[in-house]
Amino acid sequence: MFSKLLKPKAVLDEATTLWLFDTFSWALRNLDARVFYDETILVIPSNQYFPGREDSAHGMANLIFSQVKEYAGLKHWPTRLTNVAKDMPVESPRIEIKGALRGSKGIMPTADVVNQLSIFYNSDQLRDSEVLIADFAHVLGHHLGSMSQEPPPGGVENWPHVTEVVAVFMGFGLMMANSAHTVKIRSCGSCSGPAVERSNALSQYDITYALAIFSCLKEIPAKEVLVHLKKSLRPFYKRAAREVMSKTKELNQIKVNSPPTVEHAPG
Repeated sequence: MFSKLLKPKAVLDEATTLWLFDTFSWALRNLDARVFYDETILVIPSNQYFPGREDSAHGMANLIFSQVKEYAGLKHWPTRLTNVAKDMPVESPRIEIKGALRGSKGIMPTADVVNQLSIFYNSDQLRDSEVLIADFAHVLGHHLGSMSQEPPPGGVENWPHVTEVVAVFMGFGLMMANSAHTVKIRSCGSCSGPAVERSNALSQYDITYALAIFSCLKEIPAKEVLVHLKKSLRPFYKRAAREVMSKTKELNQIKVNSPPTVEHAPG
């Protein structure tokens, strides 16, 4: 009786927590565990990680996107970046990925590649680079996740939620958490214009919990995360990180079910 009374309250509801662990396990089984453990880093929203300037808006967006691709382990994917204001989004053709699905063993495409993955961006998001980075990571997470041969936990109806976890899995948890909002916020139209936002399926707390799972699996100290996480989420992250560390059963299950994957066959 007393042990139950003294037990700390769960950070999230049990169903959400288990789903987040299951989704990480799914990603490790299907999206290259070796790259996750050997090459994936926690990407920091700073000039050190995203250096350089370009004179045009499109040039700046393209620079950031190329950096996101590299951190995601997808720099060898053939892509074309387009401003959504200038060209309506269309369904991308099937692309050919040579070598590994992601990571340093991927083979860069030749200059005469025919089919490219169309990636669209909104130039307004250049006013908040974290939002733009998170959106790029989320879109790439969608396309990477679609390469899985196994359905995601909860089925395809959870796909928008799954792809946000994939973005965290690729190392972009800080930007995903910092740019997520539970309520849409607008600034004064006569001041700085509409607030730069991105739509998110998961709450900022769900994403922060996923970031805690990522950091635990990668053995990243909490202080290295907290300094770059927005202040309002820091107390939650501390609790989430402690809880994740205590879930030895779930962590061991992830490690058992995430064998190294083989190189991806050309699509």
